[in-house]
Amino acid sequence: MAIRVRPRQLALALPHAESLTRDNFMEGSANAQALALIDGWPDWPNRVMMLAGPEGCGKSHLSAIWAAEAGARSISAHALATADVPAELTTGALVVDDLDPATFDERALFHLLNLSRQDEAFVLLTGRTVPSAFSVQLPDLQSRLRAVTAVTLTLPDDQLFRALIIKFCADRQMSVDDSIVSYLAARIERSFASARQTVELLDQEALRQRRPVTRALAAELLKDSTSD
Repeated sequence: MAIRVRPRQLALALPHAESLTRDNFMEGSANAQALALIDGWPDWPNRVMMLAGPEGCGKSHLSAIWAAEAGARSISAHALATADVPAELTTGALVVDDLDPATFDERALFHLLNLSRQDEAFVLLTGRTVPSAFSVQLPDLQSRLRAVTAVTLTLPDDQLFRALIIKFCADRQMSVDDSIVSYLAARIERSFASARQTVELLDQEALRQRRPVTRALAAELLKDSTSD
C-alpha cells in the first residue's frame, strides 16, 4: 500500500544520513546476485554491467559500494553529454544512474560504450529496465545495449523487508520494537521504496506530535493514509 497523508504542519526536518556502506547493505534472495556482482569486481564477465530493478530496490546502494571500491565517478544518465564522456572516464570506472528509455542522449551513451571498451574502463549502469529491451534510434547502439549483461533485483522477501524497515529506522535514529516492525511489514506495500517512505513519514509524524514512535502512532498514520 502506498502511503499518502493529508497536508499538515510539519516539524522541522532534522538532517540524517542513510548509510551506503557494504557492511550496512541488507542482503537477501532479492539482491543476492547483484551483491555477488559487486563483491566480484573486477572479475566481471563484461566491463559494462547493469543493475536493473524497481525503484528503491537497492541499486543506488550497490552502485555506491562499487564506486567507493573502484574509485568510480557517478553521473545521471540524463546528464551524460558526448563532449563530457572522456572526462567522466578518467578514473577508469563510471556509474551511470537511472538509465531508462527516452531519458538519455543516444549518441553520448554510444560514445561512452565505445570509449570504455577502447580504454578498458569499467561502467556500471543502473535503471528499472534491462537495456536489451530499450528501443533506440541508433542501430549500433541497439547492438551495444543487447550485449550489456544485466543483473536484476526483485522485491524483498519477508525477512529482508523487515530488515529494511529496521535499517531505515536506524538511519533516522528511531528506536522501534518488534511489534512496530511486524505491524508495518504486514500492512504496507512490499517494496524498498514503500518501506523508506513509510519510515520517513512515521518519523515526521512523531516529531510533529512530539510523541515516541509506537505501534499506535503507526496505526494512526496508516489509517489516515487510507481515509478520504
